[in-house]
Amino acid sequence: MILSMTGYGRAETEALNKKISVEIKSLNSKQFDINLRIPPIYREKEMDVRNILFQTIERGKVDFTLVIDSSDKLPPNKINKNAVESYYRDLKEIAQILEIDEPIDWLSMLMKLPETVKTEATELDEGEWQNVEKTIGEALKAFVQFRTQEGEMLEKVFSEKIHNIHLLSKDIEKYESDRVERIKTRMQESFRKLETTYDENRFEQEIIYYVERLDINEEKERLLNHLNYFTETMINEKCQGRKLGFILQEVGREINTMGSKSNHAAMQKIVVQMKDELEQMKEQILNVL
Repeated sequence: MILSMTGYGRAETEALNKKISVEIKSLNSKQFDINLRIPPIYREKEMDVRNILFQTIERGKVDFTLVIDSSDKLPPNKINKNAVESYYRDLKEIAQILEIDEPIDWLSMLMKLPETVKTEATELDEGEWQNVEKTIGEALKAFVQFRTQEGEMLEKVFSEKIHNIHLLSKDIEKYESDRVERIKTRMQESFRKLETTYDENRFEQEIIYYVERLDINEEKERLLNHLNYFTETMINEKCQGRKLGFILQEVGREINTMGSKSNHAAMQKIVVQMKDELEQMKEQILNVL
């Protein structure tokens, strides 16, 4: 069963007068590319969060958001008196040296300078972190469920396209005998236009040689094997997006070879239809984990 790289999960928990919200979103990407938005107090846990997410998500462009809403009062802001006094003395001295007027509203100007207001730092509570980890786990469960549902839809699409390509390859068979006769007739007409005689036996040998070069039975057999291998991999293996992509490349090679060898308008039309089905699969395979 396949999983989609597109996913979404959200979870909330209320504990210790705080509401913890976690949201996880992902899109397709070749690597594990994560963008974390977490409160500053949890920066020391950033690597832990990355490891937790990587173990489940594995691959994709991920946006992770952690929000903590507290009903408690926020830590009070305090004026840094030493900084304000130091700024005031320095600026007053500079004004005297430059012989410029001192500003009327000293206080308003001073409070805009760095470090004049400080916030009392709070420490990370391990009990709160345990609740955060639990909430992340719940969000990941919802995230995996979303990926699974999307994967089931992709599997149906792939199964349908594989079936269509298989049927189209069968449709080619009815034109193969007609193709040989057309080639033979066309070559005979060319000889007649030259108004010359030719050896019938040698002509038949050349026809056989030419037809053998245009034979597509091997390509059809390899195409069928690739289609079956794709289906087996899709059903039985996990995180097989890259592998399925490689198999589709091989499917494309066989279809292209059949098209170059077809030498028949109806067969080439079928090959175009097969390529259309294949391109639709290639677009969707980018979303497979």
